[in-house]
Amino acid sequence: MSTTITPVDASGADTAPTPGSRLRRFARPGAALLSGLLLFLSFPPRPLWWLALPAFALLGWALRGRRPRAGFGLGYLAGLGFLLPLLVWTGEEVGPGPWLALAAVEALFVAAAGLGIAVVSRLPWWPFFAAGVWILAEGARARVPFGGFPWGKIAFGQADGVFLPLAAVGGTPVLGFAVALCGFGLYEAFRQVRAHRATGTVPRGPLAAAALSVLLPVTGALAALPLVDDSAEDGTATVAAVQGNVPRLGLDFNAQRRAVLDNHVARTRELAEDVKAGREPQPDFVLWPENSSDIDPYANADAADVIDGAVRAIGVPTVIGAVVAPETGKLRNTLIEWDPDRGPVATYDKRHVQPFGEYIPMRSIVRIFNSNVDRVSRDFGPGTKIGVFDLAGTRVGLATCYEAAFDWAVRDTVTHGAQLISVPSNNATFGRSEMTYQQLAMSRVRAVEHSRSVVVPVTSGVSAVIRPDGEIVAQTKMFTPDVLVEKVPLRSSLTPATRMGTLPEALLAALAAAGLGWSAFRSVRARRTPAE
Repeated sequence: MSTTITPVDASGADTAPTPGSRLRRFARPGAALLSGLLLFLSFPPRPLWWLALPAFALLGWALRGRRPRAGFGLGYLAGLGFLLPLLVWTGEEVGPGPWLALAAVEALFVAAAGLGIAVVSRLPWWPFFAAGVWILAEGARARVPFGGFPWGKIAFGQADGVFLPLAAVGGTPVLGFAVALCGFGLYEAFRQVRAHRATGTVPRGPLAAAALSVLLPVTGALAALPLVDDSAEDGTATVAAVQGNVPRLGLDFNAQRRAVLDNHVARTRELAEDVKAGREPQPDFVLWPENSSDIDPYANADAADVIDGAVRAIGVPTVIGAVVAPETGKLRNTLIEWDPDRGPVATYDKRHVQPFGEYIPMRSIVRIFNSNVDRVSRDFGPGTKIGVFDLAGTRVGLATCYEAAFDWAVRDTVTHGAQLISVPSNNATFGRSEMTYQQLAMSRVRAVEHSRSVVVPVTSGVSAVIRPDGEIVAQTKMFTPDVLVEKVPLRSSLTPATRMGTLPEALLAALAAAGLGWSAFRSVRARRTPAE
């Protein structure tokens, strides 16, 4: 016969866990996980940008007043809820291992943010410090390890949102800060309303903090609207973006290199025929995507001949995406300016090559966990020169695919005179996943951030032409051969975001550091104060 002992407190009252208490124990972890899921749902292709606000409100509830260790754990749950579904495309062709590993590592940065938010959550005006901590963690994630991985910055989910004009004020850090601040402010406002109902009074300080946390981002976005300008300061250019498509989905598209090249040649020749027949306007220049010629045209005369023939047919400068294979050293992911009369006249080597995609760090160790690393048999090396081509009098800035996620890689082209930005990409390895829509949203944010038209030529979709106000004026379907021909405005003025560069991010990081330092000081002082 067994005996069950029921816990009692000092007065003899029954203290056994109740179903309600067990449920409350999982309330905050569940809220943290749900907040991450809401953040994922706020990203394209869903036009649900506003879900980021309840996501941060829920995260604020889960983290406020928690101990640092609990904040780290709750933040990690939020990170997994956000990044696991957001990055599922990374395992499209190589299995779940790399996807799970990437999400697990990147979620550590969200965990660190959770710890920091929990620490500053007891401060007056805590929503401001908490939003700063989030941006500080995003900044770290965009830089380490292996050069960083900024995919999933909150700003990149706001291409359709009311806060988008703030990108022109201070880039992705200010845009992301505004979203996080408004979300935390909504929770603080809810908390103050509950306090008022319970006590009948609310201190002015917390009430002001809640009100400003919500109103400041909204009024700031409205005040920034004049910075969103798509007028043609330097006239216009007619640009053609070629999407040749690939024969089959998946990693083996690399084995179909000649077919991919021939597809882009054929689409360009068809465009030339359409121009000749008057069905399309004559473009000023043509943009092919990344990897449109995986056959090195410098080493393969046949590839050079078919490219040259297509460029001569259309009769205007054409940017070719090629893999250049020197006899020694690393491969180069190169964009080549191909002139119809002079052939290749300028090159841009991708400066930020993708770890575990274009090169394999710690190859011998990674191979133990996934043999797919050997698909990359020869690593790509980074270029050093900023990419700005002069195409028939238009200065075109170049950010190749993965580089669009990095603030500096796009900003550099504009500060070096780009009047238009091109983001040639190759998404064929990621199938019909959401990756291409996530990347397209980045380009829309970049358009507003720098007040430039952005053209996105992609091998297999979605290619697009974007105006400086972030509006998509033309786009293709996925895995469909197509050519987009559009007249776009050219601009040379610089937005505050372009001029200031990393300064807004540094100021927000300083705000986060101030909050963390203040919390540490208060904690030390509380321990040293003798109990009364």
